[in-house]
Amino acid sequence: MEDPLAWKLAKRQESISIAEFFEKNRQILGFDSQPRSLITTVKEAVDNALDACEEAEILPDILIFVEQTGRDVITLIVEDNGPGIVRRQIPCVFAKLLYGSRFHAVKQSRGQQGIGISAAVLHSQLTSGRPVRIISKIGKDHPAHYFELVINTKTNEPEILKDEEIEWDRLHGTRVELEMEASYVRGRRQSVYEYLKETAIVNPHARITLVEPDGNEMLFERASEEMPVAAREVLPHPHGIELGTLMKILRYTERKRLAPFLRYSFSKIGLHTAEEICKTAEIDPNTDPRTLGVDDAKKLIKAFKKVKIMAPSTDCLSPIGEELIYRGLRKEHTADYITTTTRTPSVHSGHPFIIEAGIAYGGSLRKDERAKILRFANRVPLLYQQGACAITHTIEKIKWRQYGIDQAQGSLPTGPLVILVHIASTHTPFTSESKEAIADVPEIMNEIGLALKELARRVSAYLSKEKTLTKRREKEVIIKKILPQLATKTAQILERPTPDINPIIAKIMGNVLVKREIHENEKVHQVIIQVQNNTETTQRFTLHETHEHPIYNPSPTPKTTPIASEYNYQWKITLRPQEKKAILYDLQTKPDELQKLPPPIIDGIEKELVTGAKAINQRGA
Repeated sequence: MEDPLAWKLAKRQESISIAEFFEKNRQILGFDSQPRSLITTVKEAVDNALDACEEAEILPDILIFVEQTGRDVITLIVEDNGPGIVRRQIPCVFAKLLYGSRFHAVKQSRGQQGIGISAAVLHSQLTSGRPVRIISKIGKDHPAHYFELVINTKTNEPEILKDEEIEWDRLHGTRVELEMEASYVRGRRQSVYEYLKETAIVNPHARITLVEPDGNEMLFERASEEMPVAAREVLPHPHGIELGTLMKILRYTERKRLAPFLRYSFSKIGLHTAEEICKTAEIDPNTDPRTLGVDDAKKLIKAFKKVKIMAPSTDCLSPIGEELIYRGLRKEHTADYITTTTRTPSVHSGHPFIIEAGIAYGGSLRKDERAKILRFANRVPLLYQQGACAITHTIEKIKWRQYGIDQAQGSLPTGPLVILVHIASTHTPFTSESKEAIADVPEIMNEIGLALKELARRVSAYLSKEKTLTKRREKEVIIKKILPQLATKTAQILERPTPDINPIIAKIMGNVLVKREIHENEKVHQVIIQVQNNTETTQRFTLHETHEHPIYNPSPTPKTTPIASEYNYQWKITLRPQEKKAILYDLQTKPDELQKLPPPIIDGIEKELVTGAKAINQRGA
């Protein structure tokens, strides 16, 4: 009797390895074009190097060497000074997909799945037919190990073509060399150079060197000798945990009672909180957690939401920080106004995360273009799939017009604007294995929205203030044109010297007036700086005198900071409306040197509100 069709169909069924799947679906991992294939490979290798160095508390020193070895063929070498990899692990780290140490760890890291560098090796061997070449050394007194590897896609196991000890001049570190079909592009947002530039911005402790195919060397020097605060592994937080995940944890726990299970399976749950959760869920705290069913798990999740549980710990996260975001934006963009924020920690699916954001406005930014969006996840730039990302979707949903910024319906805002968003998370929900876009998780989108709206309100206040200051500037221009002419004509008629009209201008404009008078003597000159607040609000600022001469008998006593061959004398001043103060000091110098003294400087007030001094308004003043 002939076998039924079902039996014939059943014989065709077979499992495939993850390597075999990605062999036919490399585009999922970001290898869908020659330029992107190179960027993705650089990204995975650099991410691994940075993670390894930070875990070993080593300041990263990374070399990326790109060589054109044929038409559409690139040889890429990435070398780091990290702790190296022990010999027995090298084959699996580079030639086995889904092999790593971070997938189950609840702490922030760049890599998570253990696919990245192995996927790059897979792409390399498929397009060039050549193995990946690795050198790794774990210490001065240890040999360097050299491997040539390929991935057996049928079994997702490494095949070792060469394994030997060699001499290597590094004390420790790893070197990976891959050959692949790829192309090196310049002058585009999606390029190796742009990726490394943005990586350097958010990793100021790293020194990164790029050698381009034409031999041109680009150095991204480290801006800090301090390592970022290391993220520590923590337990998952109960807020946002999904039903299926909770049931899995309940099923496989070794705890015999529910209360201890809650205490030792989740973060921020102590003895009292565990008992309160059990009471709210109406479950005996001595119940064996492995016996709980779906209904009991639902009760626990409801109790998690009702019982007050402390916010998740930030020990497992390593955010960039407001100051570094500000510096990064200031370094790369000439803007009139920059503002940044870091949100308090939140949770999605039991994983803590922090949203950070920054906005740069005005300056040399184009007014007639859409806002430039800079997206980062765990200190890694996201260059592709901007339109598919939760960051972009959230920006599009914000009503920017109510903050004074142009926007077409349902699209990105338009104007001289750069918007930076960074998510620091123990588990970033990417939309695909290429890790280029963040999924539309409601909790994440809500936090992004809150951060950007906070910054948008500041931008709106700045624009409103700027509008007022613009009117003041126009008024002051007119006054400064008319009053000097009146003063000059009046002085000529009366045959007297032309008076100083700054006090009059300050009075009319409602400005802070700074007036320096020097009473010359044969040996010692007396300097008097009068400061008067003609504004309607209390003003707090720092007054600087910067010149090469030491001062004597100052009143009040200033803070003195030497700068090169000069001194910077600083007085902290607070003036109520219409209040006056005077600063006095003695100066010993030749009379002709007095004319060379630079004007006083006021730090902390907009220049439009100051008359008689140079005004700066540094961040944090």
